[in-house]
Amino acid sequence: MPDDPRLAAFAALPLQPGDFYHTPEGYLVFTAQYHQRRGFCCGSGCRHCPWKKEKQA
Repeated sequence: MPDDPRLAAFAALPLQPGDFYHTPEGYLVFTAQYHQRRGFCCGSGCRHCPWKKEKQA
């Protein structure tokens, strides 16, 4: 789903407090809050995707 126009439109919006954190290794990780605001699964296997269980079924 990388070419999904919904993803591009959402990515253009500013991040909100609580949308992400940095791991000790320095990676930026999006939280469930971020994914829920986005409203759909991008299919990238995100760590905190609230739709992950639905995708695996």
